[in-house]
Amino acid sequence: MKKLMIEVNHLSKSFKNVTPLKDVNAKIYEGDIISIIGPSGTGKSTFLRCLNKLETPTSGEIIVNGENILEKGFKISKVRQKMGMVFQSFNLFSHKTIVENVMMGQIDLLKMSKQEAYEESLKLLDLVGLKDKAFSLPEELSGGQKQRAAIARTLSMKPDIILFDEPTSALDPTMVGEVLTVIKNLANDRGLTMLIVTHEMNFARNVSNRVFFMDEGIIYEEGSPADIFDNPSKDKTRQFINKLKVCEFEFDKTSFDFAKIVSGIRNFGKKNMVPPNKVYNIQLVAEEICLNVLFPYVDSTLKMSLEYSQENQSSIIKIKYKGKRIDFESKVDDLQKKFIEFAVSSIKEEIDSEYNLISIEVK
Repeated sequence: MKKLMIEVNHLSKSFKNVTPLKDVNAKIYEGDIISIIGPSGTGKSTFLRCLNKLETPTSGEIIVNGENILEKGFKISKVRQKMGMVFQSFNLFSHKTIVENVMMGQIDLLKMSKQEAYEESLKLLDLVGLKDKAFSLPEELSGGQKQRAAIARTLSMKPDIILFDEPTSALDPTMVGEVLTVIKNLANDRGLTMLIVTHEMNFARNVSNRVFFMDEGIIYEEGSPADIFDNPSKDKTRQFINKLKVCEFEFDKTSFDFAKIVSGIRNFGKKNMVPPNKVYNIQLVAEEICLNVLFPYVDSTLKMSLEYSQENQSSIIKIKYKGKRIDFESKVDDLQKKFIEFAVSSIKEEIDSEYNLISIEVK
């Protein structure tokens, strides 16, 4: 059985005007390569920075090798020596050569001799493809080379765990591949435990053994790359993975305004370059199915979410309502049936523990 390296329990972090982490729970095992994905602003980097107390959590537990690092008096330095971090901004010392940057921690913290540190640093620079740049200054390197040097510096401390905080976000697109290749090789060859905040979905799919999707201040869904990328169980995960544009509407008995819904659909279409004929079909579905067929029989609120893919111009409308299931077909008259056939490719109905659900593919 794999060794438990990090256990996170009910972790929260609040800043003055925002709470990016509300209740994060996770177990990280030896050899895990975990990609952390999700929309911007959902606490991914904050979570990573809490793991080595670069950010001090508001509450919760972070247990590393059996010790809670958030307990008063705990010396975080002994964890940081075994938990390296690679930042998006490289953080190299500009006045020192690349090999000196890699040597520093070995001499100051690991108490290696200069000769030992020098030899080890050259090996690590060779590992990341930078041996020929050992005596260059950081300003003489490209962004991708600087990031590879930062990775070598992190490896020089002989960590058990490496945290990568969006390691390619500051790079020109042409340089992203070289850094991801180095990380991929480390994952394959060194057996390190890694947590990687990334927006590179193909990399996350191909390198990780686990993926955390973060949203709403929690790890919203986790699983293998196949689980998350091919068969996500939650709507928000699926929408993020498939790069879907989403808009939600409510048909409420107490404050209903269909003109506002029509206007909202038009604005959504204009903002996301939805073809006019598809916008018309979406409005038709909203009127004929939501307003005319279902709404008169719903006890309270009918919710409609619209998902649109710019990649393949597909549109899915999801309708959900509580209460007794409405016999959809029995409520549709002949004229409405013609409208629906004109605008709709398919309709699927299901029931979960809370809602009646209708999924409509719009032509």
